[in-house]
Amino acid sequence: MAFTLDQFRLDGKVAVVTGAGGRGNSIGRAYALGLANAGASVVVADLNGDGAKAVAEEIVAAGGKAAGVQVDVSDEASTLAMGAAAAEAFGGVDILVNNAALMVDISYDNCETVSMDAWNKAFAVNLNGALLCARAVIPSMRERGGGRIINQTSGGAFPATGLYGISKLALVGLTTTLAKQFGKENITCNAIAPGNVTSDAGKMLVPDDSPFIQFLNMTCAMRPRGGPDELVGTALLLCSEAGAWITGQTIHVDGGWVLRP
Repeated sequence: MAFTLDQFRLDGKVAVVTGAGGRGNSIGRAYALGLANAGASVVVADLNGDGAKAVAEEIVAAGGKAAGVQVDVSDEASTLAMGAAAAEAFGGVDILVNNAALMVDISYDNCETVSMDAWNKAFAVNLNGALLCARAVIPSMRERGGGRIINQTSGGAFPATGLYGISKLALVGLTTTLAKQFGKENITCNAIAPGNVTSDAGKMLVPDDSPFIQFLNMTCAMRPRGGPDELVGTALLLCSEAGAWITGQTIHVDGGWVLRP
């Protein structure tokens, strides 16, 4: 069949986006709005239940279909309830975007001094949360003939130099494992590795006057910062039939910060 732009459409698909209802100008919100604009019904999931509902209402006001759900991705019962809510609202799940993560609130102590409570909390959210959410929706994907999983890793994992990067590099391992284990069931799993994004969280962590921005200016092939919306096109590719033959990959969207063969 010849390629057409319709292969990027998501009409009739149901997407769950975690971490999509927190800080206002967020990557998760951009993903949720972008998938809705492509025709998907979107379950906006976040630990902040009111924030999730607000983003869902924004989608509905623009003519889309959405529902807001409160979820703690580190809690198995909560992720199962999220999957059940998606099935109740829209009949099942075709797409999962594992965007929820600790970044601003993570410990940046070195490996000698970081507390094990902080270490375990980071992995509970950034790694275990992605696994639990995948387990909550894979049965629905299987029943519907396949699905798409996107894990949000980070340019900060290449190489990892602290707890955040370590947790995000572990997520790359989960990505390749899920891709291998479920590929024969038409369930793909890929990762997006953003660079320095001008989301509210990103600017809290790296302000405009940060020396790190000067470093990125010298090292990036292009401009060092991008907006949340600049990640959406890659997500649409990986969620849609246009990207049906892509699995187990990490795609860097970072202006040429991380250059890999």
